[in-house]
Amino acid sequence: MIWEVFRQEKTGEYHTHCGNVHAPDREMAKMFAQIQHGRRKPTNSLWVVPQEEVGEVDTEEARFGGTTDKSYRWAMTYQGVDADFAEEVAESQQEQEAAERQRGDD
Repeated sequence: MIWEVFRQEKTGEYHTHCGNVHAPDREMAKMFAQIQHGRRKPTNSLWVVPQEEVGEVDTEEARFGGTTDKSYRWAMTYQGVDADFAEEVAESQQEQEAAERQRGDD
């Protein structure tokens, strides 16, 4: 039986697939996973899963009806800023800096 092995390097990180082991039962699979995959790199924990239990969601199934374009979340793609408002903010900043220089503030 083939068992897929997922390794977590540090607490709080994701488990990532690191390979598989051939074993007749779960306990042997855990032991083989520790020997083959747990000793090579720092390891916090291992998940050992029967290969037939690992499911896959392919590209067609992953389409949930919505858009996958999330560029609207980034401020640099936002086009709704009024240019006059931006200029006003810049002028206000310059006035504040000039007033600080006159007062001797650093």
